[in-house]
Amino acid sequence: MATPFQRSRKVSLPKSQSGFDFTDHIRRLCEDMVSRLPQLAHIDMQYVAVSFCQARKNVSHGLQASLTPMRFEGGERDLVKKDERWQVQKIRDQQGREMLYLLSFYMPRFQNQPFREKLLTIVHELWHISPYFNGDLRRLPGRCYVHSESEKAYDAAMAILADDWLSRAPSPTIYSFLKMSFAELQKHYGTIEGLQISTPKLIRCH
Repeated sequence: MATPFQRSRKVSLPKSQSGFDFTDHIRRLCEDMVSRLPQLAHIDMQYVAVSFCQARKNVSHGLQASLTPMRFEGGERDLVKKDERWQVQKIRDQQGREMLYLLSFYMPRFQNQPFREKLLTIVHELWHISPYFNGDLRRLPGRCYVHSESEKAYDAAMAILADDWLSRAPSPTIYSFLKMSFAELQKHYGTIEGLQISTPKLIRCH
């Protein structure tokens, strides 16, 4: 069973303005990042679903974004646990391509962060994608295989990547929307919309 892409308009304001497709803009920004940064060159955004979720509480702290791997360790499709076999519910795009990752942003919380924090969040989530691009996460040495033993060192590495991308002179049209707050986007465009994809579930295989 596959989880389809769903397009959902989250904010309805006067129709006289053109509207802003948040997930389309985030996708183009991610595509630019992976095209310019050698450390992210293994990522094919055709197989990364980009979604946004509405944060339950309109507060600045909390989850900004998340990356959901669609396969298990080593890219395995199945997980055997207690003599039962499990798979992650599939996500396919309109062309029928099976997605390997789901990248989600929590609104309005993400958009209300400072510009630099938004960049760091995006790089942070893209970095989690396995260098083998097999649907699994990047696994670092040690017990804390997702973020390494040193959160400070991890954050510093993400800052270097973000600065490296900016130093390669991407077009400001790619990232200018990140300099606006959620309310500013609303005021400028009238509506904010994008793809909203249900979180995939673990399904028991028969």
